[in-house]
Amino acid sequence: MNSITLQDLANLLTSKSIATALVGDPSCQVYGCACDSRAVESGNLFVCKGAAFKPVFLDAALGAGAVAYLCAAERESELALQAPGIPHLVCTDLRKAMAYVSAAAWGYPDQDLTIIGVTGTKGKTTTTCLIRSMLDSVLPRPCAFMGTHDIFDGVNTYESANTTPEAPDLWRYLAHAKEAGLTHVVMEVSSQALKYDRTLGVHFSVGCFLNIGHDHISPVEHPSFEDYLDSKLRIFDQATTCVVNLDTDHYAEVARALATSNSTALTYSLDNPAANVYGSCIKPQQGGTRFVAHTPQGASKVFIDLLGAHNVEDALAAIACVEASGVDGLQCTKILSNVRVPGRMELFSTADKRLTAIVDYAHNDVSYRRFFETVKQYFPTAYIISLFGVSGGKALDRYEDLPRIGSQFSDYVILTSDDPGPIDPTTLLDEISAYVAPDTPYEKIPYRPQARLRAFELAQAQAAQDKTPVVMCLLGKADEGSVRIHNIDVPQESDVSASAHMIAWYDAVHKED
Repeated sequence: MNSITLQDLANLLTSKSIATALVGDPSCQVYGCACDSRAVESGNLFVCKGAAFKPVFLDAALGAGAVAYLCAAERESELALQAPGIPHLVCTDLRKAMAYVSAAAWGYPDQDLTIIGVTGTKGKTTTTCLIRSMLDSVLPRPCAFMGTHDIFDGVNTYESANTTPEAPDLWRYLAHAKEAGLTHVVMEVSSQALKYDRTLGVHFSVGCFLNIGHDHISPVEHPSFEDYLDSKLRIFDQATTCVVNLDTDHYAEVARALATSNSTALTYSLDNPAANVYGSCIKPQQGGTRFVAHTPQGASKVFIDLLGAHNVEDALAAIACVEASGVDGLQCTKILSNVRVPGRMELFSTADKRLTAIVDYAHNDVSYRRFFETVKQYFPTAYIISLFGVSGGKALDRYEDLPRIGSQFSDYVILTSDDPGPIDPTTLLDEISAYVAPDTPYEKIPYRPQARLRAFELAQAQAAQDKTPVVMCLLGKADEGSVRIHNIDVPQESDVSASAHMIAWYDAVHKED
C-alpha cells in the first residue's frame, strides 16, 4: 500500500469543504488510519474522536506506531500539550473528515473490490449470510464479510463491536481484503453507519434495501421515523445497482429516493411477478421451507433450512444481490439448503416431539410479528411460553411493542433481561410489564439464566399434563454470551447453548418413557 502525506490529506479535506488546519511537518508520510489505539499499525494516522476520548489514548497510539493524528478544533490545545511536536490535522467536521482520510490513507481499496451492502430494519444478518455462502460456493476465493456478529477480512476473523465498523476500521478491513487477494465483500449497513458517515465514500457495487419499520427511534439513535428512513435511503447514492424489495412498507418514498439517484434498480418480491426476482410455490417442508425462485435467468427449486415466509423473502433478496453482482444467482442456490444462520429460528426439539425450544434474535416489532406468525403457522395448536426483554435506554418504541406483541401470541410470558444497559433491570421489567396483554399470565425474572430455567420448568409441566405440543420461544439474545448491565458485559450462557442443554436433559430423563 502506498503512503500519503499529511499535506495531501489536508488538501483532500479542503476539497470536501471541511475547514482544516495542518500543524507540523506537511511531508509526514501516513500509512493507514485508526481510531482505536489497540488497532494502530506502524505509520497510521490516529483519529481522536468521541465524548469518552482521553488524551492517554493518543499516547498509546503514538507508542504503537502512529505518526500523526486528526482531531476536532475544540480538542487541539489539550492534545498538542499531551503530544508536543507531533504533526496533526485539526478540522471542523470530525466524522466526515475521518471517513475521507481513512479512505485515502488506506489507498481506496473499494475501487478494486465488488462490495455488496445490505440495509433494512430486519433481515440484514440472514441476507448477508446467505449472500456470503452463495458467493463462496462459486468464487475462487472466499468473501470478506462485515456483520453484526463477526468480521472476516481475508487476514483474520474478529468479533464485531458494531453492525457496521467505524470508518478507519472499515477501510482497514477493505485494504486487508484487497491485499489478501479477495474480490468480493458482503456487509451489513446500519442506519447509524449511514447517518454518521461510517460508510461515507464507500462505493457499493450493490446496495440492497430490504425493508423499513418503526425502530431505533430514541434520543440517542434517530429522533424520528423520517430521519431513520432518510438515513437508510442514503445507500442508494453510493451504489451502482440497488436491489429493492417491491413489498416494503413506504415503497413510494423508497422509489422516489431511488429515482433521484444514479443507480440501476433490480427489484425482488416474495411472490409478485412484477419484480425482477420473485418466489412462488412457497411451502414449509422438513424443518425448512421450499419454494421456486424466478430470476431473469430462469427458475429453480430452492430449499432453505429456515422457517417462515420472511426467510424466503431474505433468500430472494440474497439471490437478487448475487445476480446484481454479476453472478448467476440460480447456479449457487443449492448451497442454501446447508446454510445455518446463527440465532435465526433455531429449533431444538425433544425426541418425543412434545417440547420445542425456538431461539431467535427477534428484537423489534417487525421481527416479532414475523417470528410469532411463523410459529403459529408451524405449530398451530402449541402452548406457547415466551421469554424476552428489551434493551435499556434506546429504541423506546420497543418498550411497548415487544410485550404487547409477544403476549398477544403467547399463553405465558416471562419477562427477563436483554441488555438493560443504563437502566436497573428490575425497573426496566416493571416498566415494560404494563404492556403485557391483561389476559396473559406473566412473571418478571431479571436474571436470564434463572428465567430460562423457569420457562423450561413450566414447559415440562405443561407437556406432562397435556398432549398439546409445547413451544418455548427465547427471543433477543440467541447465541450472545453476555448481557450488558450499565457499562459491564456480564458473561452468561447463550440461549442457543442453554436450549440445547435443556432439550438434551429432557431427552435423557425421558429416554425410557
